[in-house]
Amino acid sequence: MTSNLVSGVTGDWEVVIGLEVHAQVSSNAKLFSGASATFGADPNQNVSLVDAAMPGMLPVINHECVRQAVRTGLGLKAEINLVSVFDRKNYFYADLPQGYQISQFKQPIVGEGTLRIDLPDGSSRNIGIERLHLEQDAGKSMHDQHPSKSYIDLNRTGVALMEIVSRPDMRSSIEAAAYVRKLRSILRYLGTCDGNMEEGSLRADVNVSVRRPGEALGTRTETKNLNSLRFIQQAIDFEVTRQIEIIEDGGEIDQETRLFDTTTGATRTMRSKEDAHDYRYFPDPDLLPLVIPQDEVNELAAALPELPDQIKDRLIGDYGLSAYDAAVITEERETALFYEAASAGHDRKLVANWMTVELFGALNKSGQTLTECNITPERLGGLVGLISDGTISGKIAKDVFAVMFETGGDAASIVEEKGLKQVSDSGAIEALIDAVIAENEDKVLEYRAGKDKLFGFFVGQVMKQSGGQANPGMVNQILRTKLDG
Repeated sequence: MTSNLVSGVTGDWEVVIGLEVHAQVSSNAKLFSGASATFGADPNQNVSLVDAAMPGMLPVINHECVRQAVRTGLGLKAEINLVSVFDRKNYFYADLPQGYQISQFKQPIVGEGTLRIDLPDGSSRNIGIERLHLEQDAGKSMHDQHPSKSYIDLNRTGVALMEIVSRPDMRSSIEAAAYVRKLRSILRYLGTCDGNMEEGSLRADVNVSVRRPGEALGTRTETKNLNSLRFIQQAIDFEVTRQIEIIEDGGEIDQETRLFDTTTGATRTMRSKEDAHDYRYFPDPDLLPLVIPQDEVNELAAALPELPDQIKDRLIGDYGLSAYDAAVITEERETALFYEAASAGHDRKLVANWMTVELFGALNKSGQTLTECNITPERLGGLVGLISDGTISGKIAKDVFAVMFETGGDAASIVEEKGLKQVSDSGAIEALIDAVIAENEDKVLEYRAGKDKLFGFFVGQVMKQSGGQANPGMVNQILRTKLDG
């Protein structure tokens, strides 16, 4: 594994990163009201009296949100706290009508867990999860609707969020992106969050500090609301460079909250933090402690789906796939299910290769998703089966695949209709070879005189004569015998 140390003018620096990921809970209703939690409604359409903080309104816990948080905790191999407490996190902002956010502080619903990240060099490492707690989302201030006024959209107010807090275990922007990618994958497998970063249902606050290797932790900054993997990496890289330059010039890092500018790739000061504990919490008097029966936790644990790490380990151990192919296939649950169905009864490695190269390449080019694609798992498996039993060559298979992708046709039917079956008749192939040799006697003499590279020329001529349908293995074998004889 390569070193994560960053070189400065005065020596090497170690980067320390921790992430607070806000994941919107997959639920029809909000955390403490019956208002819709769906995205895309007109401003202030999904707002109940509870969300608007009207006098006398009391919050009522959405039990489905609780179950989703527990399922997420189980998926992160984390401790489930059977008793947790909701607190009021007090701060004033225009899009927070209550003047506080209902959150969890000292007693969260989920405690410590672990997440395994997969890195580009093929290695893996574990990142600690400190906690997961439930909380309300705030509304949205819109500053572009009026020349002198800001408008408030309360649709998101009260939507259930899981805040998943990591340990400061990441040491590069690459590791941070890998962490969010894996976390998003697990959430999607579990069905607890759709992971749509563009719509804001998954976003990250990034805490970054630098230190000399082996020294105590440095002063950190927090960059808020990053909603893409690329922005997360850019913000971290900028912040690392900025902090190192300040310290090496004799300055000090201010503990502060910063914002990321997506157009410039730079961070800027949002607000200072005079004290690390910049909010005041106290237990919400309107909500009793949340008590979850152990039987319910056991029930949820028993119903969990197979998660990406489990599937990846099985694909590598049982099917012999490379770590890269296994990681690509298991990133999304739909992809993993597609692969399992396509490869059943066929060459597992060959199916993986056709998925990761040909199928994914075609999907990227067309802008389609796997669910929109004309090629079903069974049809892809059928195509690979025709390659494996020698009915068609790999080259012809690419032509067949193109027709399948366009029309949704069956591989065997396409091969039959277009007369694409591979010629494996030794007599027919020998006749083609004899004809090519007779037409190129001068090159035969050159080959026999030591120009071994001409062998490829003869293979090409035979394949051309056969319209690409001659069995390449048989061509090579018979041709070698004829030329060397």
